[in-house]
Order: sequence, then structure tokens, then C-alpha cells
Amino acid sequence: MQNDDIETSMDEKRTDEAAEVSGDLLLVEDLALSVEEAIAVQEAAGASLVGEEEFRSLVNEALEGVGGHFLFKMKLDQENETCHVAAGVVGDGESRQFLLLTLPETGGKLKVETAAASRNPIARITEAYAGVMDAFKAAA
Repeated sequence: MQNDDIETSMDEKRTDEAAEVSGDLLLVEDLALSVEEAIAVQEAAGASLVGEEEFRSLVNEALEGVGGHFLFKMKLDQENETCHVAAGVVGDGESRQFLLLTLPETGGKLKVETAAASRNPIARITEAYAGVMDAFKAAA
């Protein structure tokens, strides 16, 4: 292989990787928008606090809408504010991406981020939890 061929091959690989990352970011943005729209409907209806089951339902519906799966949720006190936190996964195999979704209990803007980029300590257990669930499914 000549140098020109190697450079072309490496440029194609970089383009493919950039497209994959760009696609992942679009997926995260779509997920955030769909959950935020559902929360806006609730707020318009006069709901004061987002309950745990409401949050789970919203996140589950949004994840399923982009081909993802709900992993777990919990309620945490963070920075003088109670927040709902959920973890989800989109994709399969090596393209699997773990997401962390955070929403203040009082409503507001949903934060959707990849677990790999998150500073939330819950993000570190997301992949391990998914591994445990995979093992349970395989054993069943």
C-alpha cells in the first residue's frame, strides 16, 4: 500500500468515526427533546412535582422511541436539590452507548449525557449494572 492509499484510508476512518459520534449526539439530543416535550405537557396540566413513576414512564417511553432500553432509576439529593436520575442504553455490542438522564424533582430542563462523559457518580455503575442484567438474561 502506498502512502497516498494509507492517508486516504485513515481519512475515511476519521470520517466514519466522526459520523458515528455525530449520530450519537443527535440521538442524545432527540431523546432529550422527546422527554422535555412530555414534561412540558405535564407542567401545562398543572403538575407541581415530577413523581418517580412519572419520570420512569417518560424516560422509558423516550428510550424506546430511539431504540434504547431503560436500565434503572433513583432519586438523589444533589447540590441542594432533589433530582431524578435514570440510566439507559442504546445500541448493541460495541456500538452500545450508556446514557444518564437527570431531572430536578421540581421539573425543568432534562439533562441527557453519555455515562462516559458524565461527572455524576451514578454514571460509573451504569455499564456494570447493564453487565449484571445481561448475565441474568443469559442465565434465564
